Amino acid sequence: MSAARPLTALRAIAVTATLPLLLTACGYGSAAKKEDDKAANTAADAGKKLSASEVRIGYFPNLTHATALVGLQEGLIEKELNGTKVKPQSFNAGPSEIEALNGGSLDIGFIGPSPSINGYVKSKGSNLRIISGSASGGVKLVVNPDKIKTLDDLKGKKIATPQKGNTQDVAFLNWISEKGWKVDPESGKGDVSVVRTDNKVTPDAFKQGSIDGAWVPEPTASKLVSDGGSVLLDETALWPDKKFVITNIIVSQKFLKEHPDVVEAVLRGTVKTNEWIHANQDKAKASANARLEAEGGKPLDAKVIDPAWPSIAITDDPLATTLKTQSEWAVKAKLIEQPDLAGIYDLTLLNKVLKAAGKPEVSDAGLGAK
Repeated sequence: MSAARPLTALRAIAVTATLPLLLTACGYGSAAKKEDDKAANTAADAGKKLSASEVRIGYFPNLTHATALVGLQEGLIEKELNGTKVKPQSFNAGPSEIEALNGGSLDIGFIGPSPSINGYVKSKGSNLRIISGSASGGVKLVVNPDKIKTLDDLKGKKIATPQKGNTQDVAFLNWISEKGWKVDPESGKGDVSVVRTDNKVTPDAFKQGSIDGAWVPEPTASKLVSDGGSVLLDETALWPDKKFVITNIIVSQKFLKEHPDVVEAVLRGTVKTNEWIHANQDKAKASANARLEAEGGKPLDAKVIDPAWPSIAITDDPLATTLKTQSEWAVKAKLIEQPDLAGIYDLTLLNKVLKAAGKPEVSDAGLGAK
């Protein structure tokens, strides 16, 4: 199965040993995590440390961050670090993760393209690099079928996005513009009311009727469907080749300069995690859900995770040309000024890892660091 191909049977996001897998399958995700972490730490302690004693890795508790969920849950990333400890940090929004990266409290992060662009531009190209892709797709427009039956019915309705200027917000504003409708990007008011709502709050807002639908990533989209919503549009259908970047891996330029060996080791871990996900889909899904349980206190219900998983494509390719398109959308929406993205990518270490693994190299679309 190719790395950018949509997950079937809910793209297995795991790499787990037999006992931990049985535990996660039985719903004992936290117990499995402790056992896996213990085993990973023991193996790591036996190895020689790299140039940093620890690496701080950020991610969201979203299925679109499956590489992080599985790689951390199963110890696949830490296994490559030869004694360097992983310090995971969970975030709920891109700006807070960018702030942590820029503030020096985070080294490497899984994050969407819009925050990556914003962080790079605001720092004038000095604070981060995109070093790999992680996922494509997994974004849907879900609506109340009693109020909205066609795309034209969205006019005059209240539709949620996760945050002003985030990846889904930019995509929805662009879609609205292409319909010929007008919306003020700052207030969200216009022919469609764009209501910026945290993904944790969106399902309750939908059930209460304060929003009529949402343009959101998984698993929020499938949660809305389980609450009576209907998928009106899968964003994948809007893109050439049905691919678009939804999650990148970024790194602090300072950390990359000082600890390239650690960054390379993390990338070996993510590439191996993605390979494992494609080869072990059901086990991977169970592992991802176990990590989500550890984060939120309970796993996703099967009626949510089962339909969500196949819409996400796990990939090492950052799909750089689609990031360029998303930046153009943000400019058109007047959320950012025309950015200079030259140097936003440094795929040197990723391509080194891919070559060593016998995999094809990936492109930075002319936006690589010199």
